[in-house]
Amino acid sequence: MCIPALEAVRRSRPGDEISILARPAVADLLAGQPFADRVLEYDYRGRHRGWLGREALIRELRREKFDAAVLFQNAFEAAWLAWRAGIPQRFGYARDARGALLTCAIAVPKPGEIPRHESHYYLELLRRAGWLETRGEMKPTRLVIPQAAAEAAESSLLKAGATPGSWRCAIAPGASYGAAKCWPPERFATLADCLISECAADVIFFGTPNEKEIAARIFSSMNSRAVSLVGQTSMRELAALFSACSVFIGNDSGAMHVAAAAGLPVIGIFGSTDPEGTSPVTEKFTLIREAASCSPCFLRRCPVDHRCMTRITVESVFSAARSLRRVPNSIPSGGAPDA
Repeated sequence: MCIPALEAVRRSRPGDEISILARPAVADLLAGQPFADRVLEYDYRGRHRGWLGREALIRELRREKFDAAVLFQNAFEAAWLAWRAGIPQRFGYARDARGALLTCAIAVPKPGEIPRHESHYYLELLRRAGWLETRGEMKPTRLVIPQAAAEAAESSLLKAGATPGSWRCAIAPGASYGAAKCWPPERFATLADCLISECAADVIFFGTPNEKEIAARIFSSMNSRAVSLVGQTSMRELAALFSACSVFIGNDSGAMHVAAAAGLPVIGIFGSTDPEGTSPVTEKFTLIREAASCSPCFLRRCPVDHRCMTRITVESVFSAARSLRRVPNSIPSGGAPDA
């Protein structure tokens, strides 16, 4: 969701050398994209771990002799690192007790001042810093997928069991923020069976290593065979693999945004979060939501009955996917899709 702002920085300063400092997964995703000349990795679990590791990172940043730092991240640590690295101009929102560390401390937008989508929040930072005249209209976010990466992705899918030329449904059943954002695994299982039997689809599951348990629950409930790449892909590989698929179905998650940026039609299942704030920046988005009186709550775990998600039927998600496939047959009556 920060990519529109990164693209705006490039447009507003075409002659500058632009580097992005990011954690490994994000650095992997953004490497080679046209809005940055270099991507630097903040290896917070490796060589930059702990106090000594952060001091090493600060020394690395000092050697670069950057002129300015734009801190899209809200964290105190981001401002502290830029300050300790001696970067003379430090732009960021004055929040999280970091205002004194910024040379340009920008007031956080008040409710209603800007559109609710998070991409506008980042663009507004640039506007208030004087780098943009207006936020402008957000264009669909796209990642550049090199031809070699696309060919490697196709080869990986075929090796994993996908069929050449098939209609491919990419499904990501997890969400790193917490279980409240996740549609029940059993419904993903029924949905996958319907896509395979009714749409002749190749269903391919994606996820992080931490989501292998969810994937196992889904596979144990399925009657058909799906392809699994759960825990087997890097972030950069994920974008290329999505570009070789036909549609994405999943919860409000990072994978959803990567799929949209890879050019896929996205069917996003929203419950505890707000689609007006975190929907993917694409014109090819289908929202699936059954709002409850308590949503959006933004909690990691539902303290009641998870009604915002359990109200979403398999039939509603399947119908959205089938409309993209343009298969006329309806789901057989019998209640299975709502299991």
